[in-house]
Amino acid sequence: VNRKVYARLDMIGKGGSSRVYKVLSHSNQMYAVKRVSLDRTDQETMSGYMNEISLLKRLEGNHRIIRLIDSEVKAGPDGSKGHLTLVMELGEIDMARLLHDQLKQPLNVVWVAYYWQQMLQAVHVIHEEKIVHSDLKPANFVVVRGQLKLIDFGIANAIANDTTNIHRESHVGTVNYMSPEAIELQEGVRRFKVGRPSDIWSLGCILYQMVYGAPPFHKLGVYQKMRAIPDPEYCIEYPEHATRFESPQKGGDGSPQQNKILDHMTRSVPTVVISTIKRCLDRGPKARATIPDLLENEWLGMRETEVASPPPPPRPETPPKPELGADEAIITPLFMKQLLAYAIQLGRAHPDVDFDDAFLANDGEVGMLLEAWFYQLTDIVPH
Repeated sequence: VNRKVYARLDMIGKGGSSRVYKVLSHSNQMYAVKRVSLDRTDQETMSGYMNEISLLKRLEGNHRIIRLIDSEVKAGPDGSKGHLTLVMELGEIDMARLLHDQLKQPLNVVWVAYYWQQMLQAVHVIHEEKIVHSDLKPANFVVVRGQLKLIDFGIANAIANDTTNIHRESHVGTVNYMSPEAIELQEGVRRFKVGRPSDIWSLGCILYQMVYGAPPFHKLGVYQKMRAIPDPEYCIEYPEHATRFESPQKGGDGSPQQNKILDHMTRSVPTVVISTIKRCLDRGPKARATIPDLLENEWLGMRETEVASPPPPPRPETPPKPELGADEAIITPLFMKQLLAYAIQLGRAHPDVDFDDAFLANDGEVGMLLEAWFYQLTDIVPH
């Protein structure tokens, strides 16, 4: 790329005409290289790629935006359009994978608050630059050295200076996170213009998934989602408890089995978190929360000790003694050592006494001392 050599290690992602590789530079630095084939690219799409590069350069140095290291457009042989290559800093994991891995754990509100705050900060950066992303989804965020960063501005578009909304002729979005105004009606028109509130809706869907394990419309088919998302009569569920499920197994006949709820991983969802999701998933764009409002939520600074969780069962003041049978005893090596030491002391003090007979007959001072000490060690009540 621009005469700099990178060693290609692994392909870490692909989609459409693009491939993303993990590479090693001559200075032993790891980067991500995005290589886009331009052979089937029209002028509008090419302009979108150039806007992406321009945006990344404009936001260089912001800790919530992925850093662009280098870029190059290289023509192909025989007049073909060739490739666009972007060299960017490498993320350890994207948010989609992070959410998938988190399904193995119960709801952790501190974890949610940590990444939700960073997600808001990242999108706020592009909104301040008068940019609407319009296709936000978990895969658009990666973790770089523990910090969440926004990537992939392929379809981002600048907003005119005199308005906070844009009307886009076409929209490529992920249905699970698509806002009501981003979905066209049957007549081919939109109910509302697509603007900043559209990104807020998408963020709300991601927050819903962070809490409940799946986006709000995940149970519906694609066309059902397209109808339900803008439909005010369709009620979004906001359970008071977040549950986790065991991966479904197929039955003996090959039929899928129902998900099994893991009760021990069920956690209550704080009302303030549910309220935040609702403020993002208001079907009226103007009624939705703004990012500055969302960043002021107190629960974003929640610490582990402040998370509301079910109280543990009360402990008894004194631990109950185990119920033992007449022929059972609690004897540890320490107790046995003490018992033997005491018996040796008694033997030296009373050399003329048969200890077996004295103990079994409970006869005399020595027998009573042995019996009392033995019962004290073994915690047995004599019968």
